[in-house]
Amino acid sequence: MTIHDEPIEIAVDDQQIEGRLIAGVSEGPAVLFVHGWGGNQQQYVNRARAVAELGFICLTFDLRGHARSDGQRAVVSREDNLRDLLAAYDVLASQPGSDPAELGVVGSSYGAYLAAIMTSQRAVRWLALRAPALYNDAGWDLPKLKLHEDPDFCAYRRRVVAPEENRALRACAAFPGDVLIVESEQDNTVPHPVIANYLAAFTRARSVTHRLIKDADHGLSDVSWQRTSTSFLLQWITDRIIGASAGATYARE
Repeated sequence: MTIHDEPIEIAVDDQQIEGRLIAGVSEGPAVLFVHGWGGNQQQYVNRARAVAELGFICLTFDLRGHARSDGQRAVVSREDNLRDLLAAYDVLASQPGSDPAELGVVGSSYGAYLAAIMTSQRAVRWLALRAPALYNDAGWDLPKLKLHEDPDFCAYRRRVVAPEENRALRACAAFPGDVLIVESEQDNTVPHPVIANYLAAFTRARSVTHRLIKDADHGLSDVSWQRTSTSFLLQWITDRIIGASAGATYARE
């Protein structure tokens, strides 16, 4: 299969953010990739190409405060980055051949947190979250870096948080599609209680799949852990997304 890779500009507010359309088909389901805080779209291009090989139209992009707009890192807020994500979604959904009814989102860490919230504002068919971060709703419009100055920042991620107490978890509680959550066993940034909160929140999901990368840290610093994460995603897409088109039904696992 020939994979087409095209750079694009995405308008958001009064700026342009960089993206890449990566597709192996002219029409079909679509996938939006959202990188984490401190990352960039380049980290997900190979993964997007692998998903495109399965017959998907994919879009990667850089959140404001990263890559070309790295100078905004100290001032960009969660609201700013959510608008980036919404703008990228709209560009992907409007592509010729893209099916908005079959659009999925793959997010990591901060990007996974934003992706969860976005499901309350846009139609998302399936959602893959790797090490999804969790933040207190307070200070939504503050620069994201300011959130780390909260003395309760780390403790918040080690307690039970109910969906009604958190914007991302409320969105998860209302999400009706298929869900993949990938956890790193030795993750000190997004510890297990955060994963447990997300898993507990998806009460309406069509299916919930939880995978654990043994010994892995948050950033998947070992190449083997990166490969495992990608293999989990591709296998899940094959079983849950492509398989669902054939009429399969699934529960939690």
